[in-house]
Amino acid sequence: MARYLTPSKVALLALIELYTDSVVPTASTIPILSFILNQLLPSATPKSQPASPSPIDPLPYILDPKAFETLLSTYPATNGFPGRTLWDLFLRKIWHIDSLHALHDFFESGTKLLAKTTEEAKTDIENGIAPPPQAIIILSRTSPFGSFVRRANVEFERLKFNDITALWMSFVKWRQVTRAYWAKRSGGGLSRWAGDNALLNGQIEWGVEETEMLELVAYGTMDDEDADKDPVSTDDVEKVLEFQVEKMQKLGSRIPIEVKDKFRSLLDQSILIPSLSHYLSFLEAWRAGDYTTSFDNLHRYFDYTMQNRDRLFYQYALMNLAVLQSDFGCFDEAVAAMLETVSTARENKDLACLNFALNWLYHFGKAHPRLLSGAESTNMLGVEREGLAFLRIKAKEMGMFTLWSSSLLSEAKLGMSNGESVATVFANVLKSSHLIVDKNMKSMIGPQLAMQSSLWGRLGVVHLSKEYCDIFLSCHAKYALFDDTLRFTCRIAHLLTEKGKYEEAMLIMKSLDSNSLRSWKANQFWKKYCGILTLKRDLHRNNLDGADQLLSQLLQSGGSESDPDLAFETDILHIDYLMRRTDYSGALSKIEKMSAAMREDGNDLNLRIKLLTLKPLLQDKAGRPQRGFSVAVRAASIAWRARLIPALWAAMGAIANILTSLFEFSASSQILASVIPRALECENSTLNAQLYSFLVDAHMGMAGQAEAGSLRRTEHLTKCLEYIDRSFSEYSAVEDIEGQCQMIYKKGTIFMVLGDKFQANECASTVLELRKQWKLDLSEEAGGTR
Repeated sequence: MARYLTPSKVALLALIELYTDSVVPTASTIPILSFILNQLLPSATPKSQPASPSPIDPLPYILDPKAFETLLSTYPATNGFPGRTLWDLFLRKIWHIDSLHALHDFFESGTKLLAKTTEEAKTDIENGIAPPPQAIIILSRTSPFGSFVRRANVEFERLKFNDITALWMSFVKWRQVTRAYWAKRSGGGLSRWAGDNALLNGQIEWGVEETEMLELVAYGTMDDEDADKDPVSTDDVEKVLEFQVEKMQKLGSRIPIEVKDKFRSLLDQSILIPSLSHYLSFLEAWRAGDYTTSFDNLHRYFDYTMQNRDRLFYQYALMNLAVLQSDFGCFDEAVAAMLETVSTARENKDLACLNFALNWLYHFGKAHPRLLSGAESTNMLGVEREGLAFLRIKAKEMGMFTLWSSSLLSEAKLGMSNGESVATVFANVLKSSHLIVDKNMKSMIGPQLAMQSSLWGRLGVVHLSKEYCDIFLSCHAKYALFDDTLRFTCRIAHLLTEKGKYEEAMLIMKSLDSNSLRSWKANQFWKKYCGILTLKRDLHRNNLDGADQLLSQLLQSGGSESDPDLAFETDILHIDYLMRRTDYSGALSKIEKMSAAMREDGNDLNLRIKLLTLKPLLQDKAGRPQRGFSVAVRAASIAWRARLIPALWAAMGAIANILTSLFEFSASSQILASVIPRALECENSTLNAQLYSFLVDAHMGMAGQAEAGSLRRTEHLTKCLEYIDRSFSEYSAVEDIEGQCQMIYKKGTIFMVLGDKFQANECASTVLELRKQWKLDLSEEAGGTR
């Protein structure tokens, strides 16, 4: 493998020379310059390219003649014959390189395109050398084009004769695919040995047979396997490595298998393996969940890249190690490594690394507060809000816009978690949004929209919350990390599940990119969330045996290393399972344990309110609803102050149920009548069914207080039947068998009060039919699973 020069770079030099000859029309200048810069500067790669290269596409920075033809054939030349394009002029240049001598002249002529130094200009004047014509574009020696021309010339002069010969032969094979077109455009056709002046002239002296034999010895057959290989250099491999590392870090996914195999074939051609390949192997093993291999490759990379006694980049090795340890659940080692990162970054005055490390410690402390409770890092950021303000100010001073935006969003999340002013939260979100749009930080759009979606969801505008998720998945997913795409998809699946659309939710989960799900961490999150969705459906369908198996697996995979949101959701479903098993003492102890942990860790206020609301519902199941009155009132008060609207409606429903048990039926019905219209906006079928059920109890109580046979009693009983049907419809949407049976029981009781025994018997038979159908469905699912 060549060190730097390849046939595609020779073609790029020819294209630059074409540009300096002033034959490029004005309309095509920008596309051609962009094409060249995309090959010379990796940072100039267009941002609109796909998230991961297609297996059938050529790898970046490795060009074939087709790429030049696609670019140049659409633009006419400013001189020459009419109908000629830049592609024709380009072919003329590369086909005029017809010998090793011509190749030397081509590189030597490239230096004439560069601007003369002061000493060279004086020498030319003394020797009487005329300056270049004004029509020729002169390249600055420090420009990207000038630097490329100078480096190509230096690299060519450093080549040994056999390397120059190898470059010449690969260039002849590279341009061979354009032979048929050039023969047609050149008018008189091409002789057999066109493009090689030595063979063309030697035919007269040696004869045809000897010339053919010399051609076979020099070039082999033009259609052999070597001709199909990509002529690449070590410089091309390093650029491809940088491209792959950038994509893996930016998107958080693994390399597609087809691309990985093709890239491995390129590395096999190289004698020297670039050290960055070890970092790529580290990222690949990390995403695949191979802790040992990723750990070894990380050490190998930094062993190769850092010189002895050089600690200039040591903090980055520690930072990568800390993140790696954290992902694999080694939290104590991760904290120790990140604390050493902070110390080393301070020692080396690397403020960018220091700020990142402090930001990581803050977010890690929020996710795992107990692990940092006794660490020295708690004093590094001081009080939580002051720490965020410090990070925001430092990020602003250093121009670290991503960290600046992240700090603003963290402040908004902190205010939202603590139940502070909604206006302040919106102010921080809008500041972050303005910064993201102003600096075009596409990678931060995911966290920004996630914060807005969560905020509107807490305010009870669930439809708008879902719209933000759809906007991200439709417009911004291709520019963001796959983790953001996964979490937005899970959020939509969660909203669909709350409305009972289980099949649609699972289809959305299964529609995610299979290659991105090859990442170990993302795959684990995806599997756990699919398990949670299935567990919800099993609980609603009263499939407690299947729910027990899923729940045991989810609880085993929980613990301190699991995602906090998934852990809380699993615990809530565990409480629901215990309540359905009538294990009320176990459910109450679980709630108390979670509440104590939240008070100690200072968790999200919304989660604490959900736990508070579960207590009065549990007491109601146990037949002691009045014991949960103070807890329900406290939950409603906190939810109102924090503007947590869905939690407020759930708490008000618990209060209304307690008032019903205290025979305050009128007050209970008034509360529920005002709450239910707003609760319907939250699109939570379980909550809606529960509120309608409480309203049925309130009207049933008022009917019991009315005189027998009176119009007032009939009116309340009629309302009971209406609300029972609505509650039954909501329970049916989420396939809650027990809820449906309870509504039919209540309906049968009303018919017995009205003296309609036929309808009462119909209700009893309906319950039996429901349970029979439920058992039949479970048996069919079990058979299908087997």
